[in-house]
This record gives sequence, structure tokens and C-alpha cells, in this order.
Amino acid sequence: MTISDDGKRTYRVAAWVVLAIAIAVRVHNAIHYTLLWGFDALYNWHYIRYLTRSWALPAPDAGWSAAHPPLFYYASALLARLLPFGRQGEVIALRLCIAAVGLVIALLTARCVERVDPGHPRRALLALGLVLFLPVHIYMSAMVSEEMLAATLISVVLAGATLDLAAGRRLSERRALWLGLAAGAAFLTKLTGVLVIAATAGAYLLDRWNRRASTPFVPLRPVRVMVAVALSVGGWFYLRNWMGWGYLYPHGLAVHEIMFTMPPGERHWLDYLRFPLSTWTDPQVLNPDLLRSVWGSTYLTWWFDGHRSFLPTESAWVNRFGTAILTLALVPTAAAVVGAARGVRRVLRGAQGPDALLTGMIALTLAGYVAFNWRNPWFATCKGSFLLGLALPFAFYASEVLDDWMRRAAALRVALWLALLVLAALVLFTFTWNELLWNMDHMEKPGVIW
Repeated sequence: MTISDDGKRTYRVAAWVVLAIAIAVRVHNAIHYTLLWGFDALYNWHYIRYLTRSWALPAPDAGWSAAHPPLFYYASALLARLLPFGRQGEVIALRLCIAAVGLVIALLTARCVERVDPGHPRRALLALGLVLFLPVHIYMSAMVSEEMLAATLISVVLAGATLDLAAGRRLSERRALWLGLAAGAAFLTKLTGVLVIAATAGAYLLDRWNRRASTPFVPLRPVRVMVAVALSVGGWFYLRNWMGWGYLYPHGLAVHEIMFTMPPGERHWLDYLRFPLSTWTDPQVLNPDLLRSVWGSTYLTWWFDGHRSFLPTESAWVNRFGTAILTLALVPTAAAVVGAARGVRRVLRGAQGPDALLTGMIALTLAGYVAFNWRNPWFATCKGSFLLGLALPFAFYASEVLDDWMRRAAALRVALWLALLVLAALVLFTFTWNELLWNMDHMEKPGVIW
């Protein structure tokens, strides 16, 4: 179906409206969200303040966050040095920067969809909205954490490689250099950055293999350049750990010993198969069933605040809104699963394009997440925020299937738009800080208590 010029103009206007609303919510949250609340925010700020006094890296066990890769902390310390507004002003400025960086993921996702699937502006609008109204993206935009920067850098690499692979372009050495710098920066921000290096290199190599009949010689040197640059930019920190303390990345440090008291304390393979009804009926991670459900807890924290680091811990209204959001979220979640399955089928058929990259990134990230939660068997490690690097693939595939479903019948199109618009309204209503339904001033600290 061909979209008229008026139709394209309507979708462009809608995209600007969606973006403006998303920016307003994030600015509001960055300013009003209680200072230094959020996942490890206080400890992250201690690390940042340390780096405002000395650029020397601390030992991994010198503080709660000291073992983290340093790029986010160095960048934040530089901002604090340049803007000496006092703690409140510096934290708000940093959170505004984090929110702005996170918006790049949504813009890159929409751009990838526009280039891969031209002539379908509705799909681009859907992809944009799926990222901007994703609860984990909204509440992490207000927290002093490296997660958003890492996810954005990963998305930069995925977007750059997606546009290459979709257009059938060879990887040039110049482009390999820039992709390597971005991937290395992601690796220097969070350990999961190494996954985008592997996924991108593998996708380019598979593309080279698929094109061998039509293109006799596709050089491997650019792929080697990309990997070498990425490992050089990000790998020195892990090499430093190895040479100084005997490990690439620490585990079980004494400074984190309080985590060892968190439930459940062990993982069983059945924990990766359970998806209990309490995911929807009691949306908080300490529900006994959810303690034994890795994917239930992950779904809960991707589409809601299961750890209650942003929302009140005791509120019947919050629970009701959580149930509604998590139920409606089944629509885009199902679409994303179907879309990823389609992508896998295209890869198996040898089709050219970005599917090997995006499905490979999904597979590597989920495998790493499974292993991480096996080694760290506590409710605090089941976090949708750890999967934010998949925001682009999620929206890319969900938008493909939703747009396809909307083309099948007018009634289905109306029903899907209604479900998505209600979901977006509920998310905005719930995750606009401290304004609409509840007042948080009485809370001394966020988070569920075990």
C-alpha cells in the first residue's frame, strides 16, 4: 500500500509530537526525581566525586562502583568539573545529559527502520514510540547510572552496521574505525559492550560469506580493524584488572557482601522456564513466584518498575496500573518475538540484510544475561535495564510485525492502535515523577525491602 504525501506528513507530525512529549517527561523527571535515588546512584555519585579530585582509577574493591568500567564515570566527573553548581545542580545536569543521550537510541531506531523499510512511515513512528514510551528507558533516563550510555553506544554500532548491511555496502576501513571506536567505548562503559563487538564482526563475516558468489573478493581487513580498535579502546581496563588483581572482571568482592544475603540465593534451571501469573497480578520482584522466575522478573522490570526504585512500594493504585501496563505490553512483546523469529528465518535462508546482526545481538545478550543470573542468583540482578542494549532490535522487530498486522484489516488496525495508545498513556501517567497519582515525599528511600 502506497502512503500519500499527506499521510507521510501526518506521520512526521505525529513523530514530532511523540518526541516532544517524551522529552518533556524526561526533563521533568531529571529535575524532580529525588536526588541520587535509583539503581546504585548514590555509590555511582561517590565514584564520580572521587574522580573530580583525582583522575587516577581506584582499586576495584575501593567502593561499591569502583569495579565498573570507567568511561561513564570519567565523562560525568568532567561534567561536574566544568559545571560546579553544587551537588544538586551537578546531579540534575548529569541526569539531563543521560536523558539526552538516551533519546539517541530512539532516533537511531527510527532512522534504521526508515532506511531498511522505506515507504512505511507508520513503522518508523511505531519504532520511535516503542523506545520512547518503554518504561525501563524512561526511568533509567532519570538515574545516575552507566546503563543508558552503554545502551546508546551499543545502538550507535548496531545502527551503523544495520545501515551498511541493509544497503549491501562493503565495510570500509574508515567506517570500521568509527564503528570500532563506538564499540570500544561501549566496552569501556559496561562489560556487555563486548557483545556488540562479537555480533557486529560476526554479521559482517557472514555477509561476506553470503556474497562470495557475486563478489569474488571482499577484504577481511576492515573487520580486523574494527575488532582491533574496539578491543584497544575498551580492553585496556580489563587488562589492567588482570595484571593488577588477577581477574578480568571481579566477582564476589567484600564490598558487595550485602548482595549475598538477597533472595533467592541460588538458581535452578527451572527458574528460566517459569513465567508465573504473579508477573501481572503482583508486579514486584519479591513475590515468591517471581523470585524463581528470571524471565518473569525481567519482563516486569522491562515494562514496569518491579524493584520500586522509581514508584512507591506500597500503593494499590500502582499495582493496578502495573497490571494494566504489563497486560497491554503483551502486544508489542509478542510482536517483537514474532519479528525476531522472522529475522532468524531470513538468516537461515541466507538472505542479506541486518538480521544476522540484530538476531545475533539478541542471542548473545540473552545468553550473557542467563549466565550472569546463574552466577549472581539474587533478585537485584534480574533487571530489564541490563538488556537496554536490545532496545533497538526490540523496536525494529516489533514495529515490523505491528505494521504488518495493521495492514491486514481495518478492525485489527484500530484495535492495535487503541491498545498501543492506551499503553503509552498509562506509561506516561505512571512514570511522570511525583505528579499525577501519588506523592513520594514521605518515602525515605526507594526499593523493595527483603
